[in-house]
Amino acid sequence: MTTSFRLIDTHAHLDASDYRDDRAAVIARAFSSSIGVITVGVDRRSSETACHLARRHHLVWAAIGVHPHDAKTLDQMLLSILNKLAQNEQVVAIGEIGLDYYRDLSPRDVQRRAFREQIALAQRYDLPIIVHNRDSTDDLLAILMELSSSHRGVIHSFLGSATLAEAFLSLGFHLGIGGPITFAKNEKLKEAVRHIPLQRILLETDCPYLTPVPHRGKRNEPAYVHFVAETVAKIKGVSIEQVQQTTSDNARRLFQL
Repeated sequence: MTTSFRLIDTHAHLDASDYRDDRAAVIARAFSSSIGVITVGVDRRSSETACHLARRHHLVWAAIGVHPHDAKTLDQMLLSILNKLAQNEQVVAIGEIGLDYYRDLSPRDVQRRAFREQIALAQRYDLPIIVHNRDSTDDLLAILMELSSSHRGVIHSFLGSATLAEAFLSLGFHLGIGGPITFAKNEKLKEAVRHIPLQRILLETDCPYLTPVPHRGKRNEPAYVHFVAETVAKIKGVSIEQVQQTTSDNARRLFQL
């Protein structure tokens, strides 16, 4: 489908209960601001809902997958369901998948198995992956390098250093930049963004979480992705129009929108 969106929020959770009372209005605000949205699944329910929302709204696409928190639920039946969902034309990625050693809500060996299985799913359908990484970088990189020297996908909510950014870039990944880039005390991330080529940056909100300044502390939504774009433009010393055009082109190419 041809799109003329000014911006693309490449990581939202429109299924979240935070939007129970005004989900349609949230989506309408994104549309009125010329913002396309990829809504991302983290389990069976949210993956199915992502597909449903993408079928109903032409500015919304779906990603499906099982978050590391729920890795213990990824049995053969759920894998079969994901296989079926992946064949929907609205599905543009497998994710949110990866490792999370901060909360450890699923055993680490189970997380690693689920990560590998879902990368295989993405390869089967030639889809990019949306990768979650929290306090698990060494194991995450080891699995990625074990499976391929070059990946198609994005490291979601990248918060690391310029050195870590280079490690992911060398594997072929884009880096997802969201609300935390607008936070005053986040110099490490700002320095990393200065060094990341604009052609490898994707913009995201992770809404309803990680709300950017000036709305920090309130519920996030896709319309707020423009605050992320403005901050990236300021850090990199380029125009907001260049950030809008380049990051949207990046998203179109990666997710084949």
